Amino acid sequence: MDFASTSTLYPTKEEIRNWENSFESLLSNKYGCLMFREFLKTEYSVENLDFWLECEEFKKMKDGKKATQQRARTMYNQYIAAQAPKEVCYFLTSLEDGAKLNMFSLAQSRIEHLMEKDSYPRFLKSDKFLRLLADVSSEATVKENVMNAEAVGLCSA
Repeated sequence: MDFASTSTLYPTKEEIRNWENSFESLLSNKYGCLMFREFLKTEYSVENLDFWLECEEFKKMKDGKKATQQRARTMYNQYIAAQAPKEVCYFLTSLEDGAKLNMFSLAQSRIEHLMEKDSYPRFLKSDKFLRLLADVSSEATVKENVMNAEAVGLCSA
């Protein structure tokens, strides 16, 4: 996900309201995902979303390519290996069978389930989300919130 691009970042009222009912909707919206990421930082669990996003990008790669192998190794070392700097899970034991595009699928699915059942409900009750929800009556207010988020670095990856 390209966090740096803000030209299509402004959420509509409907999108913001959809985030309340659909975790998938939240993750598929750039601003929603960024807002959720900032929330996860306060919970010290941002690595879960980072891993999930990396898995999404990994699935788009070409099977059997050297770059795919390198990316798999980097992701494994970053998130899966024992004592990984951003360790999220232990669902994979090794890369012995090579880098398959679905190799992180189980781990990604478990992390997504964890975020949806644990962090997402707390995010929906967070002051920041509740303020945004209250402000959706004015499209200008939503854009102002996005501009403020950009000013404090919310929209930089």
